Amino acid sequence: MTTLLVLPEILVHSIPSPSQGTWYLGPLPIRGYALSIILGIVAAIWIGERRWQARGGRAGDIGDLAIWGVPFGLIGGRLYHVLTDWQLYFGEGQNPVAALYIWRGGLGIWGAIALGAVGVMIGARLRGIRLLPLLDAIAPGVLVAQAIGRWGNWFNQELYGRPTDLPWALEIDPAHRPDAYPDAATYHPTFLYEFFWCLGAFALLVWLDKRFRLGFGRVAALYVMLYTLGRVWIENLRIDEVQLIDVGGLRLNVWTSIVLFVLAAAYFAWSAVKRPGREEQVYTQERLDHDRADEEPTTRPATGASEG
Repeated sequence: MTTLLVLPEILVHSIPSPSQGTWYLGPLPIRGYALSIILGIVAAIWIGERRWQARGGRAGDIGDLAIWGVPFGLIGGRLYHVLTDWQLYFGEGQNPVAALYIWRGGLGIWGAIALGAVGVMIGARLRGIRLLPLLDAIAPGVLVAQAIGRWGNWFNQELYGRPTDLPWALEIDPAHRPDAYPDAATYHPTFLYEFFWCLGAFALLVWLDKRFRLGFGRVAALYVMLYTLGRVWIENLRIDEVQLIDVGGLRLNVWTSIVLFVLAAAYFAWSAVKRPGREEQVYTQERLDHDRADEEPTTRPATGASEG
């Protein structure tokens, strides 16, 4: 009988939230949210470099393109968040300057991907790199970056799901609980759900690419399809207050996921019919000609003896 009473207590667990999300190295603040984003970016660059070289690209290209993609992505992510939740910063009694406080959280993945892609496109054009094979090379690494970046929500105790008493429920401090559930101590750890979903999607994407030698942007299309598929059900668990929480009965991010999934699926089907196989060359002809000219030895005419 004693065993039966103790067993439920052994089986019931929960995930604690960190007591703080910021540490100080002297006067320098070290924020868990920022560390998560940085580690994700590093992982994406490393994976992208390996995949790019396997596709025939040169070492260092992805790191160079990150100089364009990362700042564009951070700006895009913040813009999307501020534009879709503008009342948090420009509503009555709010501080507009807080829109710049990126370390407090608030990066919309859709804006980050969209504007980050623009930055990558600019960099790729300047370096003579073909866009579609580039996107196929970096897409899986972006999933890993998203997975790692989600731990920033854990440090900030934000973007969790509905209250739950499941064994893997996430403990949330009273100061971070929503007004609708002030007495609920544990919630769905949506950051963890997305972490595992993104890693699973990464593994599936790499396997599909290797198995079927996908090309012409189909890896990138599958990335969008896999991510948005998971985002729909994860988003429906979340209870964070957003300005566009009810758009035709769904949250804005759910509609965004649905639209992007359909567009990506349509492109994947069209590309598979119109452009089967994979690109043989990842650089533009202009880049190839330029590189060839640089590699050719410079010949100089022999200098004859001057007559006296």
